[in-house]
Amino acid sequence: MTTTRLIECVPNFSEGRDMSIIEQIIAEINSVEGVQWLDTDPGKATNRTVVTFVGNPEAVCEAAYRAIAKAAQLIDMRHHQGEHPRFGATDVCPLIPISGVTMEECAEYARQLAQRVGTQLSIPVYLYESAASHPDRKNLSTVRAGEYEGLAQKLKDPHWQPDAGPAEFNDHVARTGVTAIGRTRFFDCL
Repeated sequence: MTTTRLIECVPNFSEGRDMSIIEQIIAEINSVEGVQWLDTDPGKATNRTVVTFVGNPEAVCEAAYRAIAKAAQLIDMRHHQGEHPRFGATDVCPLIPISGVTMEECAEYARQLAQRVGTQLSIPVYLYESAASHPDRKNLSTVRAGEYEGLAQKLKDPHWQPDAGPAEFNDHVARTGVTAIGRTRFFDCL
Protein backbone atom coordinates (compact mmCIF):
# COMPACT_ATOMS: atom_id res chain seq x y z
CA MET A 1 0.00 0.00 0.00
CA THR A 2 1.41 3.38 -1.05
CA THR A 3 1.03 6.33 1.27
CA THR A 4 -0.10 9.56 -0.36
CA ARG A 5 2.61 12.20 -0.06
CA LEU A 6 1.03 15.51 0.92
CA ILE A 7 2.29 18.82 2.19
CA GLU A 8 0.39 21.99 2.92
CA CYS A 9 1.56 25.49 2.08
CA VAL A 10 0.21 28.60 3.82
CA PRO A 11 1.88 31.62 2.21
CA ASN A 12 1.12 35.10 3.53
CA PHE A 13 1.05 37.88 0.94
CA SER A 14 1.33 41.58 1.78
CA GLU A 15 -1.95 42.50 0.12
CA GLY A 16 -5.35 42.26 1.77
CA ARG A 17 -7.38 44.99 0.09
CA ASP A 18 -7.11 44.61 -3.70
CA MET A 19 -8.97 41.41 -4.59
CA SER A 20 -7.78 41.54 -8.22
CA ILE A 21 -4.19 41.10 -7.02
CA ILE A 22 -5.17 38.30 -4.66
CA GLU A 23 -7.14 36.53 -7.41
CA GLN A 24 -4.15 36.68 -9.78
CA ILE A 25 -1.92 35.07 -7.14
CA ILE A 26 -4.50 32.34 -6.50
CA ALA A 27 -4.77 31.74 -10.27
CA GLU A 28 -1.03 30.95 -10.31
CA ILE A 29 -1.53 28.40 -7.53
CA ASN A 30 -4.50 26.84 -9.30
CA SER A 31 -2.52 26.58 -12.55
CA VAL A 32 -0.42 23.75 -11.11
CA GLU A 33 -1.73 20.21 -11.55
CA GLY A 34 -1.64 18.21 -8.33
CA VAL A 35 -2.47 21.17 -6.07
CA GLN A 36 -5.77 21.76 -4.30
CA TRP A 37 -6.51 25.31 -3.18
CA LEU A 38 -8.32 25.22 0.19
CA ASP A 39 -8.78 28.76 1.53
CA THR A 40 -8.07 32.46 1.12
CA ASP A 41 -8.27 34.79 4.11
CA PRO A 42 -7.72 38.46 3.23
CA GLY A 43 -7.49 41.13 5.94
CA LYS A 44 -8.06 44.80 5.19
CA ALA A 45 -6.59 46.18 8.44
CA THR A 46 -3.54 43.91 8.25
CA ASN A 47 -3.31 44.38 4.45
CA ARG A 48 -2.34 40.73 4.31
CA THR A 49 -3.82 37.59 2.77
CA VAL A 50 -3.24 34.06 3.98
CA VAL A 51 -3.73 31.38 1.32
CA THR A 52 -3.86 27.65 2.02
CA PHE A 53 -3.26 24.86 -0.49
CA VAL A 54 -2.20 21.23 -0.39
CA GLY A 55 -0.80 18.61 -2.75
CA ASN A 56 2.19 16.45 -3.52
CA PRO A 57 5.45 18.13 -2.49
CA GLU A 58 6.75 18.86 -5.99
CA ALA A 59 3.45 20.40 -7.13
CA VAL A 60 3.10 22.46 -3.94
CA CYS A 61 6.63 23.84 -4.33
CA GLU A 62 5.93 24.74 -7.97
CA ALA A 63 2.67 26.47 -7.00
CA ALA A 64 4.44 28.33 -4.18
CA TYR A 65 7.17 29.47 -6.58
CA ARG A 66 4.62 30.74 -9.11
CA ALA A 67 2.65 32.54 -6.40
CA ILE A 68 5.81 34.19 -5.04
CA ALA A 69 6.77 35.28 -8.58
CA LYS A 70 3.31 36.75 -9.20
CA ALA A 71 3.28 38.56 -5.85
CA ALA A 72 6.69 40.05 -6.68
CA GLN A 73 5.22 41.37 -9.95
CA LEU A 74 2.08 42.84 -8.41
CA ILE A 75 2.94 44.02 -4.88
CA ASP A 76 5.24 46.97 -4.33
CA MET A 77 6.48 46.95 -0.75
CA ARG A 78 7.59 50.58 -1.00
CA HIS A 79 3.91 51.52 -0.68
CA HIS A 80 2.69 48.82 1.71
CA GLN A 81 1.15 49.64 5.07
CA GLY A 82 -0.69 47.30 7.41
CA GLU A 83 -1.03 46.28 11.04
CA HIS A 84 0.74 42.89 10.77
CA PRO A 85 4.55 42.60 10.91
CA ARG A 86 5.89 42.10 7.38
CA PHE A 87 9.02 42.38 5.25
CA GLY A 88 8.11 41.12 1.80
CA ALA A 89 5.49 40.86 -0.94
CA THR A 90 5.38 37.18 -0.03
CA ASP A 91 6.14 37.66 3.63
CA VAL A 92 6.30 34.05 4.72
CA CYS A 93 5.89 30.72 2.94
CA PRO A 94 5.69 27.77 5.34
CA LEU A 95 5.58 24.16 4.17
CA ILE A 96 3.83 21.74 6.50
CA PRO A 97 4.12 17.93 6.25
CA ILE A 98 0.69 16.29 6.19
CA SER A 99 1.09 12.69 5.00
CA GLY A 100 3.93 10.45 3.81
CA VAL A 101 6.57 13.20 4.14
CA THR A 102 8.96 13.45 7.06
CA MET A 103 9.77 16.70 8.83
CA GLU A 104 13.30 16.65 7.42
CA GLU A 105 12.07 15.96 3.88
CA CYS A 106 9.72 18.92 4.18
CA ALA A 107 12.58 21.10 5.46
CA GLU A 108 14.63 20.06 2.42
CA TYR A 109 11.76 21.06 0.11
CA ALA A 110 11.77 24.45 1.85
CA ARG A 111 15.53 24.80 1.27
CA GLN A 112 15.15 23.91 -2.41
CA LEU A 113 12.30 26.38 -2.85
CA ALA A 114 14.36 29.09 -1.13
CA GLN A 115 17.28 28.52 -3.50
CA ARG A 116 15.00 28.68 -6.54
CA VAL A 117 13.31 31.88 -5.34
CA GLY A 118 16.63 33.49 -4.49
CA THR A 119 18.34 32.49 -7.73
CA GLN A 120 15.57 32.80 -10.31
CA LEU A 121 13.55 35.67 -8.81
CA SER A 122 16.43 37.57 -7.13
CA ILE A 123 14.45 37.82 -3.90
CA PRO A 124 16.43 37.48 -0.67
CA VAL A 125 15.19 34.50 1.37
CA TYR A 126 15.62 33.61 5.02
CA LEU A 127 15.07 30.01 6.08
CA TYR A 128 13.24 29.61 9.39
CA GLU A 129 11.86 27.01 11.80
CA SER A 130 13.14 23.48 10.99
CA ALA A 131 14.75 24.64 7.73
CA ALA A 132 16.76 27.40 9.47
CA SER A 133 20.45 27.62 8.62
CA HIS A 134 21.27 29.21 12.00
CA PRO A 135 19.74 28.50 15.42
CA ASP A 136 18.80 32.16 15.87
CA ARG A 137 16.73 32.05 12.66
CA LYS A 138 14.30 29.42 13.86
CA ASN A 139 11.80 31.92 15.26
CA LEU A 140 9.91 33.82 12.55
CA SER A 141 9.50 36.97 14.65
CA THR A 142 13.29 37.12 15.12
CA VAL A 143 13.86 36.72 11.39
CA ARG A 144 11.23 39.38 10.63
CA ALA A 145 12.55 41.84 13.26
CA GLY A 146 12.95 45.32 11.85
CA GLU A 147 10.31 44.56 9.24
CA TYR A 148 10.45 46.07 5.76
CA GLU A 149 11.62 49.45 7.03
CA GLY A 150 14.74 47.87 8.54
CA LEU A 151 15.74 45.75 5.53
CA ALA A 152 18.36 48.06 4.04
CA GLN A 153 20.28 48.01 7.33
CA LYS A 154 19.64 44.32 8.02
CA LEU A 155 21.03 43.23 4.65
CA LYS A 156 24.28 45.12 5.40
CA ASP A 157 24.80 43.11 8.61
CA PRO A 158 27.04 40.07 7.92
CA HIS A 159 25.07 38.09 10.52
CA TRP A 160 21.83 38.68 8.59
CA GLN A 161 22.96 37.80 5.09
CA PRO A 162 20.08 35.92 3.42
CA ASP A 163 20.22 32.16 2.94
CA ALA A 164 19.47 32.65 -0.76
CA GLY A 165 19.21 35.56 -3.16
CA PRO A 166 20.90 38.96 -3.19
CA ALA A 167 22.37 40.43 -0.02
CA GLU A 168 21.79 44.03 -1.02
CA PHE A 169 18.90 46.44 -0.83
CA ASN A 170 18.70 47.35 -4.53
CA ASP A 171 15.71 48.68 -6.49
CA HIS A 172 14.34 45.18 -7.08
CA VAL A 173 14.57 44.22 -3.41
CA ALA A 174 13.06 47.57 -2.41
CA ARG A 175 9.99 46.53 -4.41
CA THR A 176 9.77 42.84 -3.44
CA GLY A 177 11.18 42.88 0.06
CA VAL A 178 12.39 39.52 1.35
CA THR A 179 10.66 36.21 1.99
CA ALA A 180 10.91 33.72 4.86
CA ILE A 181 10.54 30.08 3.80
CA GLY A 182 10.51 27.18 6.22
CA ARG A 183 9.19 23.87 7.39
CA THR A 184 6.88 24.37 10.28
CA ARG A 185 4.26 22.61 12.33
CA PHE A 186 0.56 22.99 11.56
CA PHE A 187 -0.28 26.00 13.75
CA ASP A 188 3.10 27.82 13.66
CA CYS A 189 2.82 29.32 10.18
CA LEU A 190 1.65 32.91 10.73
